Amino acid sequence: MLCLWEPRIDKLTPRIAVAIGYIIGFAPVFAQDGIKVDFKTAPMQLTLQVTTDPSDEQCRRIETSDPASLAPMFLHRTFHDDFDEHPLSKGKWAPHYAGGASWPEARYWGGDGSDFKRKTTYNGEQQIYVDPRYGGRGTTPLGLDPFKIRDGVLSIVASRTPPALKSVLFDNEYVSGILTTQSSFSQKYGYFEVRSKIPVGTSVWPAFWMLADDGGWPPEIDVMEGRGQRPGYLAMTTHWRIPATGSVKYCGFDFLVPDASTDFHDYGVLWARDRIVYFIDRKPVLEIKVPSGFDDPMYMIVNLAMGSKYFKGVGIVDGESPDTVEFEIDQISAYQIDSY
Repeated sequence: MLCLWEPRIDKLTPRIAVAIGYIIGFAPVFAQDGIKVDFKTAPMQLTLQVTTDPSDEQCRRIETSDPASLAPMFLHRTFHDDFDEHPLSKGKWAPHYAGGASWPEARYWGGDGSDFKRKTTYNGEQQIYVDPRYGGRGTTPLGLDPFKIRDGVLSIVASRTPPALKSVLFDNEYVSGILTTQSSFSQKYGYFEVRSKIPVGTSVWPAFWMLADDGGWPPEIDVMEGRGQRPGYLAMTTHWRIPATGSVKYCGFDFLVPDASTDFHDYGVLWARDRIVYFIDRKPVLEIKVPSGFDDPMYMIVNLAMGSKYFKGVGIVDGESPDTVEFEIDQISAYQIDSY
């Protein structure tokens, strides 16, 4: 996950990043019968207004849109979780990064080396992702559950690691949670959205993002990354690789949503054949021409990391970091473009 304060296309150091795209314009979302749909719902059908005249720019912030240049894009829902029950109860989500055939099942649930799939060390993260079955260095489940459900809202909770468990949990400062659909759902093209509050605080790094189902990196689409030390600011970024040189490029922008930590908002991305468009409350804010490498279906990831060396506005864990912080998520949905 990565983003920038200023728009740029530049070389990137790996981290597991974010998306690509380009699509302009937005009108209120409607069901196909023309009845307006409230943003708090996830209807079975959506109509998004998109531009018919893509920009010549590779990557740009969308300031305004001309209604005369818009055309409807029809979509139907393919994935939805409104978190009325525990996210691990029905197999929609896995609580760790997925691995290949070389990773035996035991490595997901405990034992030496099992932390490899439960944090991204390169970024300087100082949490380990847990779930009730995870045993840390051992193989006996520790019963740690970072996922809480209250009134149809999922909270991913990051908390200081209990001193008695610190060595068992590879000396990480926090226990937290991640959910990924790699084992259950991936899709090529479409619209992907989370409705959430963005928590704040020193070292707090919430994110909703996407990776290629074939396990390669990049491409990566970071639909939303919060900067815990900069309340109200979030980053939206795309990462890709230049085939001729092998270098990794990225482009993204920061956006200010003043009440992002106190009110729920929708953060989404529309991935089409020629462009990817990022949305806040279903209004387009950023568009990117689809670079090379966006060929495989992508899966969704939502997580709460703690600490970062490189992602500005997060910071490392220190005495100012909250003992407990919650990333509240109302729903996550995906839609496919009907014409595809």
